[in-house]
Amino acid sequence: MALPVQGKAGPATGQGADQDKAPTRRGTELVLLGFAAFIVSVALMLVEANQEQQLTFRIVWYGLAYLALFGVAHAAVRHWAPYADPLILPCVAVLNGLGLVMIYRIDLALAERALQAGREFNNDVPKQIAWTALALVLFLVVLRVVRDHRTLTKYSYMVGAAGLFLLALPAVLPSAIAPPINGAKIWLRVAGLSIQPGEFAKILLLIFFAGFLVSKRDLFMAAGRRVLGVDLPRARDLGPILFAWGVSVGVLVFQKDLGTSLLFFGTILVMLYVATERAVWVVTGLSLFVAGCLIAYQLFGHVQQRVANWLDPLATYDQDGGGFQIAQALFGQGTGGMGGTGLGAGRPDLVPLANSDFIIAAIAEELGFIGLAALLLVYTLLAMRGMRSALAVRDSFGKLLGGGLSFLLIMQVFVVVGGVTKLIPMTGLTSPFLSLGGSSLLANYILVALLLRISDAARRPQTPAPRKPVPQTPIAEAGTVLVERPK
Repeated sequence: MALPVQGKAGPATGQGADQDKAPTRRGTELVLLGFAAFIVSVALMLVEANQEQQLTFRIVWYGLAYLALFGVAHAAVRHWAPYADPLILPCVAVLNGLGLVMIYRIDLALAERALQAGREFNNDVPKQIAWTALALVLFLVVLRVVRDHRTLTKYSYMVGAAGLFLLALPAVLPSAIAPPINGAKIWLRVAGLSIQPGEFAKILLLIFFAGFLVSKRDLFMAAGRRVLGVDLPRARDLGPILFAWGVSVGVLVFQKDLGTSLLFFGTILVMLYVATERAVWVVTGLSLFVAGCLIAYQLFGHVQQRVANWLDPLATYDQDGGGFQIAQALFGQGTGGMGGTGLGAGRPDLVPLANSDFIIAAIAEELGFIGLAALLLVYTLLAMRGMRSALAVRDSFGKLLGGGLSFLLIMQVFVVVGGVTKLIPMTGLTSPFLSLGGSSLLANYILVALLLRISDAARRPQTPAPRKPVPQTPIAEAGTVLVERPK
């Protein structure tokens, strides 16, 4: 019977695995990126064939630009995060690519309408490609600078202060710099560019709360008085949740942004529940949020108009309150039915803001319920892979941060799709990676870079600790052992 040779690594079972032999799955990622490029290319050809009845040379340039951008992203992940999850980047590539296709398709329709009206029209898809390139540059910077996600805990309070500053900035600046758009004061216009600071503030505040909850977890685990069979938290421990409630309601009141308020507070509640495993925090937080929304509804006409559009969009169809948008979106989704009208064969341009806030309605019209369900499955897969990485990572901060980022993504999708389909009031949020706009794209690529960094730490095999040599007793000092010979 052969004995194992000491010092050689066994099979890769988690502990003691050889890092050089552990699979990185980068080849799988490359194959999936190629499949994503094939889907986007076919979608572009279908749009061209249905809109212009021919294939133009523009789709070649758009396709090459798409391949080049994500080829660079793949090379960066292969070099700087080789053990990252192989499905995250391909899911992002599919979503971003389909967003570019839909923006290009709506550009063709709007350009035709502008030509008939004798007006000039500037295509949006070249700008979106430029924003995608800039977002991928920022993605590379974050992936390169943040070599270990745990280092972010050192700057959690600084990051939190920066997030609060960005979140409150549009509310305190004059309307010349921060003009109200669609009733919400959340944009900054500088040198001809529109920036939404709240998109970056959400990620910064998540980093702060993850670091804070890890360091103060014991405070939230301690229970106060027991009332009606429920262990209520102590009054002095309610500070963080009251702070989150105050920030979210402040955003709702001063910026009139229901979407960011709901998104921020919901994500903080989930992180608090994950950290403490106490449902009372969720119940307390939701009660405070509902009370704040009811008060805001009584005080502000903008919130009342959003609720009226949600309850009966046809009643405000001819008004400027927004009923026309949601009604047109519902008409388009009804036209699409199960299978859709086909890419390039519908009329999504009849819906205002079809390439940004209502791009989900455009996809539902031309790809139908089946296409929209497939798109939502891609979002779900992306969030699930992020959650899986959060569960697998070995440190508490990474678990909270990864879980918070993944829930932030899927919560935003729920709020957007719920608003477009009239499940909840329309909030004005954009679909991640799909909608036209630079701020959301930049912030979401930062989110993806952090998820890849966490998944790299989760899947990277641990280096076995070197064994300490056992000191040998010198022969001269060794004791004498008397061994009796068996009879």
